[in-house]
Amino acid sequence: MALTNQLKTVLPWVCALGLGAGMVVLRARNRDAQSELSGLRQAGQELNRLRSENEELKKVQVQAEELARLRKENEEIHRLRNEVHQLREEKQQAAKPGQPAPAPAAPPKTDAPWQQQMQLQLQQLRAENERLRAENLQLQQVRAEAQANAPAATCINNLRMIEGAKEQWALENRKAVGTAVTAQDLQPYLRNNTPLACPLGGVYTLNPVGTLATCNIAGHAISQ
Repeated sequence: MALTNQLKTVLPWVCALGLGAGMVVLRARNRDAQSELSGLRQAGQELNRLRSENEELKKVQVQAEELARLRKENEEIHRLRNEVHQLREEKQQAAKPGQPAPAPAAPPKTDAPWQQQMQLQLQQLRAENERLRAENLQLQQVRAEAQANAPAATCINNLRMIEGAKEQWALENRKAVGTAVTAQDLQPYLRNNTPLACPLGGVYTLNPVGTLATCNIAGHAISQ
């Protein structure tokens, strides 16, 4: 009987101690899990940053290789020009009276003289270099136009997303065409619940359901 009374007295304390120890262990594990999750998030952010930097480095490398190739071609053209100029001088010296003619070089195994071949190669290289320059200039113009049109494209895309949010809001809330809509109504239907803004500072007019949203900057409009 005495032993039973002692067990009744001690058992609650043992249970309380066990529960407290379990809570301490759970809290420690929770802190470790949160620390590990934070580390994983930081690692993910660092990985995304490194990927972005890697893409930029690749673009720079491609541009550097293109520039090096063009420089090499220009150097080859200058070298051929010098060779042709030297050949002309030698020919003029040989044509002067009293000047010994240089020893003839072995003719190439072809129907055309080797001077003509060199001239032909020079013309081909010049044409190729001009073509590359024209393509490079055209590429730069396309990039410039794309950069100039980027704000308008972004704004038009924003207007389309606004229209999508309006349609979803009207559908879920059973709103008829012509119903007025506010920015607060559309916010839950936008990405990250974030209001959209024109990159050039234009002002958006949402307009009622059934009427396209507009921007007050010319050219920033959804095509009908």
